[in-house]
Amino acid sequence: MRLVFMGTPDFAVPALKALLAAGHEIARVVTQPDRPRGRGKKLQPPPVKETALAAGLPVSQPAAMQEEEFLTGLQQWQPEVIVVVAFGRILPREILDLPEKGCINLHASLLPRYRGAAPIHRAVMNGEKETGVTTMWMVPQLDAGDIILQEKLPIGPEATTGEIHDRLAVLGAGLLVHTLDLVATGRAPRQPQDETLATYAPPLQPDEEKINWEQPAGKIYNLIRGLNPWPGAYTLRAGERLKVYGARILDEATTGIPGQVVAVTGEGFVVQAGRGKLLITTVQPQGKKIMPADAYLRGYPLASGEVLGCA
Repeated sequence: MRLVFMGTPDFAVPALKALLAAGHEIARVVTQPDRPRGRGKKLQPPPVKETALAAGLPVSQPAAMQEEEFLTGLQQWQPEVIVVVAFGRILPREILDLPEKGCINLHASLLPRYRGAAPIHRAVMNGEKETGVTTMWMVPQLDAGDIILQEKLPIGPEATTGEIHDRLAVLGAGLLVHTLDLVATGRAPRQPQDETLATYAPPLQPDEEKINWEQPAGKIYNLIRGLNPWPGAYTLRAGERLKVYGARILDEATTGIPGQVVAVTGEGFVVQAGRGKLLITTVQPQGKKIMPADAYLRGYPLASGEVLGCA
């Protein structure tokens, strides 16, 4: 089919590659404008733009979806379907109504659960044991369209957001190709979402990254793997941020106050939580690289009794 593909981050790259491999004609790739990134704050293209240009595909980066020039171009490209994967923008009604066969979105959750911007982070942070991918017919309301297909993925007890992200991106690419096969032959289903089961996954907020040691160890553990690799959970030590990327739950009796280092081992250091303890195994000191906690301790000695989390 003749498609327009809209997507921006790494998550959308396997989907674009899969559509090309399946033989679809990509009339245009639409992605967000280049943004400053890294320490030098140089303008960097989105991953989808890099992939599209490498494949010889034309790319558009409109500043706004209702730009007249962009809308005119969209009509001229004459897509049968617009495919949207982690694009990061809401499509206005005039775009939703434009393609002959409709607009289709690939979403990284089992809708109607975890609608919104951060479904993978929120699922891991909440300790879910299962997530998945959904293709749906797009409507003006956020992630509320009729479901076409879904595929589940278990979340292991040690899985991080980064690991689940990568697996869902590949899983979703395959589901999207299957979906378009059904759309092309007029066999794509329309399963309305049950609004009573809908939940939302709002964007992450900076204050969510700070570890609250008053919480149970299990909840802190889920936060650490839910924010791994980005943006990273952190605690404060002597007023500086210490990001925590790896930990294990220890089922031991309470021996200190929340945030207090109660033991230093060959693997790292043990911190008292509100209920239970955590062995911290991987950290990143402010301005340094990620490192095993035992390596951190060799450069930044830490004694039992010190309390983390204080400014």
